[in-house]
Amino acid sequence: MRKGLIVFILSLIFALQANSYELILPADKKSIVNSDYAFFVGKALGSESVTINDEGVYIAPNGAFAHSVKLKDGENRIMVRSNYCTKIYKVYKNTVLNKEFPIEEFDTKRALVNFDNTPLRKTPVDAGLNRIGHLFAGTHLLLDGSKGDFYRVFLSKNKTAWIAKKDVTFDDSEITEPAKFLNMNTKSFKNASVQTISFTKKLPYTVEDTDKEIIFRVYNPEYSAESVYNLNIPKQEKYMYSVMLNDNGEYTFKVRQLPDNIKDCTIVIDAGHGGEELGAIGCLGDEEKTINLKIAQELASILSNAGANVVMTRECDCNLSLNDRVNIAKENGADIFVSVHLNSIGNVKMNVHKNRGTSVFYFNKNSEMLAKSIERSLSSQIGTRKDGVKGASFAVIRPSEYVAVLVEAAYMTNPLDSVLYTKPTFAKEAAAGIAKGIINYISKK
Repeated sequence: MRKGLIVFILSLIFALQANSYELILPADKKSIVNSDYAFFVGKALGSESVTINDEGVYIAPNGAFAHSVKLKDGENRIMVRSNYCTKIYKVYKNTVLNKEFPIEEFDTKRALVNFDNTPLRKTPVDAGLNRIGHLFAGTHLLLDGSKGDFYRVFLSKNKTAWIAKKDVTFDDSEITEPAKFLNMNTKSFKNASVQTISFTKKLPYTVEDTDKEIIFRVYNPEYSAESVYNLNIPKQEKYMYSVMLNDNGEYTFKVRQLPDNIKDCTIVIDAGHGGEELGAIGCLGDEEKTINLKIAQELASILSNAGANVVMTRECDCNLSLNDRVNIAKENGADIFVSVHLNSIGNVKMNVHKNRGTSVFYFNKNSEMLAKSIERSLSSQIGTRKDGVKGASFAVIRPSEYVAVLVEAAYMTNPLDSVLYTKPTFAKEAAAGIAKGIINYISKK
């Protein structure tokens, strides 16, 4: 009798535990992080209530929940408890000290850029919105200092920049004549303007996109500290631009107008992540890559029916690099590029009412108007909070040859948004909102 009662009690305990909450994040009961917060994401069952370190957790109608815990240095013992189950998680906060490198000055040295599309930055930081140009392989530079992993580039007496050490090679060849200016030419067309400027060497340049024009500056510091060539190119309200350099040292700067009819537009739709890259995992275990693809497919159908030439970077669950996505856009002559995603909350302080909604990111100034149009129409269509139009240096939206945005329709790791993105109609509604934003942008005079 007693033995049978013990077996019954144990089976009851296991049954309760089996029907209790499920944590999606963290994936392991022991982890090491470098952040100030640990993030807990999961789903509760039925009328189950959940506390984390005795603090109540909000649970959405579908059972989704998310909660952050402030960490102290070293080991943190975190207790997750519900009506049916208690689990202990151990998170070790690894204190990382950011070493500040001083600027080391040295006599001017000549160097060559190793690769095409090498970032020239205004600060010695390999992140953020600090790119001021993208140099071509073989560009001649003068370096006069270093800081951490970067060399300082001397452009003129009033201008310096930074380039990663791995991206240049010191030029030990015999000293030759400074680059010479050869000629400059301007051509205007109905929907584009083209300017060329030629030198006897490949030289560094920067781009400044102002409200009324785009200013390309080419620097020839070997010739003199004042040798700067400005090309002021007017632009339309909706425009794209490109920079090309041939082996003879001739730059071609082209600015073209976006077509004002969707039937004349090539639109590349990029379903974020795919294959082994799952993207964010939602409170209920949903994978971002799958939802992204559903939205992208619906969007492609809407825009194709509207008359656009639509190209998708992926039409199935496959691996695709960031470079592959950019190359598809360039090879197909994209006018507009839209990368479809759902957002996530990192290891930061969680606010269930603020860390939610629709946000749209852009890199180049020419894409800001499209970002605003999509955020406005998408949030209205799917009923999300407007989380903002923001600048970001994502690889797929950095090219200036097309108008490019990255859309975060909702937050995968917010329990309130999870109620929206798990609706059967979400992909179709999100696609309709994005499409409306694109069409409104194209047709605006």
